[in-house]
Amino acid sequence: MKLQNQQFGEFEFDEKIILHFADGLLGFEEFKKFVLITKDNDLFFWLTSIDEPELVFPIFPVKMIEENYPDYNESEPFGIVKLDKDPLNISINLKAPVYINQKNNTGEQKIIDKENYQVDYKLFTEN
Repeated sequence: MKLQNQQFGEFEFDEKIILHFADGLLGFEEFKKFVLITKDNDLFFWLTSIDEPELVFPIFPVKMIEENYPDYNESEPFGIVKLDKDPLNISINLKAPVYINQKNNTGEQKIIDKENYQVDYKLFTEN
């Protein structure tokens, strides 16, 4: 299958890797099918909508930040990243992770009801 968007140009992928989100993502409930794109030497994964290829979410594995992060249905938690020109302002949403199960190609966004998980957790700090 082929898709094209401004960020990656034209790219090809196997339909077997399409991730199905039964409820979509918060605020984007109408988009149910995504593909996870990785680029060489890139820090983030890119969750890209099949139905609207310009809809791309940078995501990052939450367990690289918080080892004891809650598990859910044998899925890996990813946080949606808010990018910024200033690296010190790049943040990740730990409050509403996207859980991806690559065994059955499903995904689901959950809200974690714990105060210590922030919506705007800074990924980088000054030394």
